[in-house]
Amino acid sequence: MKTVILEVRQAKESLDAFAQSWRAGKAERTSRISFATPELLWKVLTAKRWELLKALCGAGPVSIREAARRVERDVKAVHGDITALLAAGVLDRAEGGGVVFPYDAVKVEFLLQAA
Repeated sequence: MKTVILEVRQAKESLDAFAQSWRAGKAERTSRISFATPELLWKVLTAKRWELLKALCGAGPVSIREAARRVERDVKAVHGDITALLAAGVLDRAEGGGVVFPYDAVKVEFLLQAA
């Protein structure tokens, strides 16, 4: 199963993890998309966009119109959400048009600590 981890992580932590993997010569087994703050994560992953990801998870390439049909929403609104998810690197453009969520599972990780 191909899983993506959506996480809250500072840029320095992400670069350090990349450097460690590079030195070890081993890639991580899971893909990661990092956000600098929890607020940014929730700004990108709104409730409607999460619903869209659930509909696209494991579906393969899908047109925007088909994605809108699956979530029973307006095409224009879904287009805006897809544009935001593409910009964040969560979705990919599919060959021949449309979009694809290239993962079978999503895991969201963040830690809330006392100040």
